[in-house]
Amino acid sequence: MKPRHRQSSKPNKRFAKGVSQEQLEEWIKGISYTGNAEHKRNPGDFGLSPPYGPRRGKTLCDGVKIFKKALALKLLKKGVRFGMVSEQMRGTFPQNIWAVADDGTPLEAALDNQETGSYHGYPMWTEDEFAKKVLAKWKSSDD
Repeated sequence: MKPRHRQSSKPNKRFAKGVSQEQLEEWIKGISYTGNAEHKRNPGDFGLSPPYGPRRGKTLCDGVKIFKKALALKLLKKGVRFGMVSEQMRGTFPQNIWAVADDGTPLEAALDNQETGSYHGYPMWTEDEFAKKVLAKWKSSDD
């Protein structure tokens, strides 16, 4: 049996253009971070109910040393502040938000609940072509 091929990057990933500073601030105030047990070996203080543990084929937050919910939320909000939000929306929130961990690993957060604005995040695959765009935009925003 042939192994399933994982798509490294969805071709529809794009940063939103022309988002106002007011909209970014509204998202920063409205978003939250919940986490997802499939991206954790160590649940840290995320309040995840057992069973927690990585699912095969998922990247792990543990590898980039994100064990605190406060750090994950800080990175999520910084990504919004830098305008690193997806063009694709679900309700009033962007489908994805991108950021970069302290060690330089690009991160992607996906919207879990469009009513509450809660997200979960994970390191991007090194094969993901969009990860290069995330790194470049983060570097230019952080200067």
